[in-house]
Amino acid sequence: MIPLELIDTADLPDGGTLRLMRRGQDFMILFGRNELMSSRLRGSEEALATLSYERLQGRPHPHMLVGGLGMGFTLRAALAVVPADARITVGELVPKIVEWAKGPLAHLFGDSLDDPRVAVEVRDVYDLIAGSRATYDAILLDVDNGPDGLIHLANDRLYGKEGLRAAHAALRPGGVLAIWSAYPDKAFTDRLRRTGFQVDEVKVRATGGRKGAHHVIWFGIRN
Repeated sequence: MIPLELIDTADLPDGGTLRLMRRGQDFMILFGRNELMSSRLRGSEEALATLSYERLQGRPHPHMLVGGLGMGFTLRAALAVVPADARITVGELVPKIVEWAKGPLAHLFGDSLDDPRVAVEVRDVYDLIAGSRATYDAILLDVDNGPDGLIHLANDRLYGKEGLRAAHAALRPGGVLAIWSAYPDKAFTDRLRRTGFQVDEVKVRATGGRKGAHHVIWFGIRN
């Protein structure tokens, strides 16, 4: 049995700690007993980007806001599909995660952080959303384990009425709000619709293949 090795820790604003772990060639980020992400499972994080862009085909100069840097899977998948004139802004709350992206996880990020289309903002993605009006063509959120504040309690405001209204206002007409979750949530689906989004709830494999657990991505289209 290959031992689990602690690489580093990151303190969260609300208290609590993220742990970057390694077992052999695999890396994991844990919060308590919850495995938030793993280098072995990237399919649904990649789908967050690719399925969002499918809904934006033909838009000139698209601007994406990605909430949560994670292990870089969503960012790299977005860079692979968006055009050369696109912009991708990444909002990451935890400075240590940006350090990990340039250090022990650099092999996962490749040269994505050096891409001229990318700008990383070390701040709460909620503030980027709330301070914007008709700015983004897509907002991609993967900042918690689902539409609630498990990791960062203030994330609750992203998924409540005011947060969804702010996201609606921050999108250009026809823009996409995409939200990743480890589980379905009917109440959240209904809340999205009541906020004025046309909602498509999609199940995707965590592995990106035909087997393995399902995750959920909500796509809300601003009318």
